[in-house]
Amino acid sequence: MKITVLNGSPRPQGNTAKMTAAFREAAEAAGHTVKEFNVCKMNIHGCLACEYCHGKGEGTCVQKDDMHQIYAELKDTEMLVLASPIYYHGISGQLKCAIDRFYSALYPKAPECLKYVSMFLTSGDKDQYTGARFSFDGDFLGYLGLEDKGFFTAPKEVTEETLEAIREMARSL
Repeated sequence: MKITVLNGSPRPQGNTAKMTAAFREAAEAAGHTVKEFNVCKMNIHGCLACEYCHGKGEGTCVQKDDMHQIYAELKDTEMLVLASPIYYHGISGQLKCAIDRFYSALYPKAPECLKYVSMFLTSGDKDQYTGARFSFDGDFLGYLGLEDKGFFTAPKEVTEETLEAIREMARSL
């Protein structure tokens, strides 16, 4: 299976990175191909709402930035993993910016190959996931109709128990 991971954390050694690394290692060991993008290090601009992608662009965004690397992966990826720390009850702005740009690639529907989604979240408090969960459920499970492969959270510090649950999910794909 081809898997695309979007990491929305600016901390390369932080809890979110630990979660994506555990997933990637287990998924690759199980024979899957994993491509991870650290969106915080990419030049991705916000959606302009210009509708070029749904007119002259025929699904292609008018902006010429690093989002086109992600678009190339989305064309044939089978699973999407969204990973982020929680900022003000939602995902990081960097990841939100990339997701907003899905408008040209995943609207009005996702490519046929995209079937699964998972979300990895970290925060300083166990009660901070409501906003991100709402988006995950509504946008990815509901609107796009993707199959839920897990919603994993790590309040304060990521535990070995959480990392093992992520590894198990990756091995079971």
